[in-house]
Amino acid sequence: MKEEALPLGAKLLEQEAELDRLFASRSVTPESLKTATVSIAATQGALRVSHLKYHLATVPLLTAAQMQRYSELRGYAGHNAQPTHHHN
Repeated sequence: MKEEALPLGAKLLEQEAELDRLFASRSVTPESLKTATVSIAATQGALRVSHLKYHLATVPLLTAAQMQRYSELRGYAGHNAQPTHHHN
């Protein structure tokens, strides 16, 4: 997961910094704002997919007891071992 997620996280930070620079330099335009925010949203989506697909892949590898503990550690409501995801 790290090999995939770290570059996406770095890209996201760069994109956010570039958006900040556009505003700080007062060079932002409606077009550059749209381009930047669409790019940021795409990267956020890719990062989220990267993260969540590994949680999904974990479920069939665990025993029932391990899944219960995994759910508890993830903070899932009711600790019922259901593979849902909460925003942190």
